[in-house]
Amino acid sequence: SSDLRQITITVKKDDSVWWSRLTKQEKRPVFLAPDFDRWLEESDAEMELKAKEEERINKVRVESRLRKDPFANLKKGYLFMYNLVQFLGFSWIFVNMTVRLLIFGKDSFYDTFNTMADMMYFCQILAVLEIINPLLGFVKTGVLPAVIQVCGRNLILFVIFGSLEEMQNRAVVFFVFYIWSSIEIFRYPFYMLSCIDTEWKLLTWLRYSIWIPLYPLGGLAEAVAVIQSIPVFSKNEKFSISLPHPLNFSIRLSIFLQIYVVMIFFGLFINIRHLYKQRRRRIGPGKRKMH
Repeated sequence: SSDLRQITITVKKDDSVWWSRLTKQEKRPVFLAPDFDRWLEESDAEMELKAKEEERINKVRVESRLRKDPFANLKKGYLFMYNLVQFLGFSWIFVNMTVRLLIFGKDSFYDTFNTMADMMYFCQILAVLEIINPLLGFVKTGVLPAVIQVCGRNLILFVIFGSLEEMQNRAVVFFVFYIWSSIEIFRYPFYMLSCIDTEWKLLTWLRYSIWIPLYPLGGLAEAVAVIQSIPVFSKNEKFSISLPHPLNFSIRLSIFLQIYVVMIFFGLFINIRHLYKQRRRRIGPGKRKMH
C-alpha cells in the first residue's frame, strides 16, 4: 500500500522463523529505518500469542458454562404462531369493520357486536396467554401491564357487551373494537418478526408510536361503555349478590363498575408509562444519535 509520504511493502516468509536481520548484508542500508511502533521482539510475539490463546480458552470456558436452552427454537416457534394467529384475527376484524364502515356508513356502528363478536371472543380468550407467557419465562415483558390490559378488555367484552343485550347495539361497541384492532394490527406483527430476529424500521416506529393517540382513545371508549352499562346493571341487578341475615345487603355490580371507571384511567396510566419507557429504549433520542 502507499500514500503521499511512504510505501508499505509486506514480505511473506517461506518459513515461519525469526530473522536476525532484514537484508543479507550485515550493514544496514542508509535508506532503511525501523518503525519502532511496529517493532516486535521474539519474546514479545510469544507473549502476544500466549495472551490470545488464553483469551480464546477463557471464551470457550465461558460459553460452555452458559446453558443453552434445548427448547429455544420450540418457544420461538410457539410465540411466532401465537402472534401470527392474533395478527390474522385482529386484521380480519379491522378490515371487515373498515369495509362495512365505507359501505354502510354510520349504520355499521349498531351491528358491530353481531358481526364481529365471535372473532373478538376468540382473540381475547387467546390473549390470556399473554399473562401466562411472562410467568413461564417465555417473554421478558412485565406481567402487570399484561394483566391490566387482558383482564380489562375481557371485562368489557364478556361482562359489559356479552352479557347485556341492551349494550350490543350501541355505537360504543364499534369504537372499542375498532381501536383495539387498530392497535393490535401493528403490535402482533412486530412481535412475530422479533421471534425470527427480523426488524422493519417503519413497523417498529408504528408499534411504539401508534399507541400515543389510540391508548387514551381506547381508555375513553371503554370508560363510556362502562358508564352506559351502569344504569342497566342497576335496573336488572345482574351479577348482584344478596347476603343473608343478619348482613341483609347486596353486593351490586353497578357499584363496582362506578369504582372501575376510575380504575380504567389508573390502569391506562400504568400501561402508558410502560409503553413510554419502551419507546425511549427503542426509538428515543439516544437511539437517534447513534445513526
